[in-house]
Amino acid sequence: MTITTRAPLPSPAEHAVSSRTAGEAIPRRFLMCRPEHFDVTYAINPWMDPTKPVDTDLAVAQWEVLRATYESLGHRVELIQPVEGLPDMVYAANGGVVYDGKAMAASFTFAERQPEGAAYHAWFDEAGLRPTIQAAAQNEGEGDFLVVGRLILAGTGFRTSVAAHHEAREFFGAPVISLELVDPRFYHLDTALAAIDDQTIAYYPLAFSAASNAILRQLFPDAIVATAADAEVLGLNAVSDGYNVVLTDKAVHLHERLRERGFNPIGVDLSELLKGGGSVKCCTLEVRA
Repeated sequence: MTITTRAPLPSPAEHAVSSRTAGEAIPRRFLMCRPEHFDVTYAINPWMDPTKPVDTDLAVAQWEVLRATYESLGHRVELIQPVEGLPDMVYAANGGVVYDGKAMAASFTFAERQPEGAAYHAWFDEAGLRPTIQAAAQNEGEGDFLVVGRLILAGTGFRTSVAAHHEAREFFGAPVISLELVDPRFYHLDTALAAIDDQTIAYYPLAFSAASNAILRQLFPDAIVATAADAEVLGLNAVSDGYNVVLTDKAVHLHERLRERGFNPIGVDLSELLKGGGSVKCCTLEVRA
């Protein structure tokens, strides 16, 4: 697959947001879904194994720690009502993208998750986000769209289509940079790349095609490069407020690298939710309104 962009790539300085300072914690607004119905009853990614038991109570308890962590950092957490029969709805990041008050709800690849798109669309509408639409092209929300400064980095290869990248570019009026994923373990962009602040990302190069690696090196020459060990525990499925970086406690090397760069890593245990193929970022949709 050949991935192209419509315009020349911006320089690293051009995509930064000048009003924000690297290392500064910015209060965020998050949408989450309590995993009351979480289970692994089907397999739509390499992490899911329906033969392994799932402890829903433990998943809820771990999720509550994540929610409390955000609130202790001064972030606003809002909740969408979980729907029985949609066990993956806890992975709120996949529900859509909100950028500059505009909301695009997801159009999921697999039938098992498709009803989630309408649920998130309804929440966006009720929250007063305008305009609010449901994506026409195959689109799995912030799973494959990550905002870094003024850029939207967009993943493709397993879930979200390149057509969705074009749709997002037109709808949000922002530069969208297409990146091709090549390792099925890292089936969404947010499993292979983390937005740390407006100038900084962390990523795992082997999850991307050679062409996409070249794009990332050009845009982010000072990026944090994750080890295989960190990537394989979904350490890059992280949420940052520009200073505090919440991620799995298992990604020990990435914790060290973040501290070396002046960030504050905060480890949480989401081992039960990892059975569904998600970690911190998967559970967290940022409402940029």
